[in-house]
Amino acid sequence: MRVIGLAILALGLTFAPVAAVAQQAEKIYRIGFLGPSSLSTHASRVEAFRAGLRELGYVEGKNIRIEYRWADGKYERLPDLAGELVGLRVDVLVTFGTSGAIAAKQTTLTIPIVMAGTGDAVATGLVASLARPAGNITGLTLFIPELMAKRLELLKEAVPRAGRAAVLVHPDNAANAPVLKAMESTARSLNVELQRFEARRPSEFDSAFSSMAKSRVDVVVVTDDPLFNANARAIANLAVKSGSPRPGPRNLWERVARLATA
Repeated sequence: MRVIGLAILALGLTFAPVAAVAQQAEKIYRIGFLGPSSLSTHASRVEAFRAGLRELGYVEGKNIRIEYRWADGKYERLPDLAGELVGLRVDVLVTFGTSGAIAAKQTTLTIPIVMAGTGDAVATGLVASLARPAGNITGLTLFIPELMAKRLELLKEAVPRAGRAAVLVHPDNAANAPVLKAMESTARSLNVELQRFEARRPSEFDSAFSSMAKSRVDVVVVTDDPLFNANARAIANLAVKSGSPRPGPRNLWERVARLATA
């Protein structure tokens, strides 16, 4: 929820110059919300977002209106959905995840964009630099490449004899390149073979973990992705129930699965 709170603060700062005018003219400002996943998987976070706005004085039906567009995990839909929001003449675009932020940026260079957490914003071209981002984007970026590499290190510490590590990725996530580069470097230093497995839909999780079992991987690292985050429990259960060789007693495997999806 901390990421959402900071994003709301950024949104508040975006609206700040027009707050006084809004009170006088009673204009309703439109917020475009671009979601890479689905409302059902992010309902609690959306409600937290709305509650945070209310605390700042932005109330739906009074001075703001939120237009939602959800890609349901189909990232190829994001550019068209962003285009729909821009066509509605929204005053600000809010999104999360690297793919959502890139789709928003490619669609408009003038409407302010607030990103509530992305991968490496510099490496993916979202901003010029952290000190001087330039352009029309503000919000939060996370050190995902370093985080994923550290998760691999922690798994190796938990399972010293692990020689093969699976990494689950969404192939359409633009944040993958710097993440995989960092993980591959760490894997070499740990003498671990890193194998990539892909899933674009929840329906593909089963086949991904079946492939991991056939490859006899020892541990699993799940990359940070809106689809995976929304289905963290299902992924952790598959990690436990899969036929992959377990790195020890069942309770240890469960702890590793939870760590991989934390």
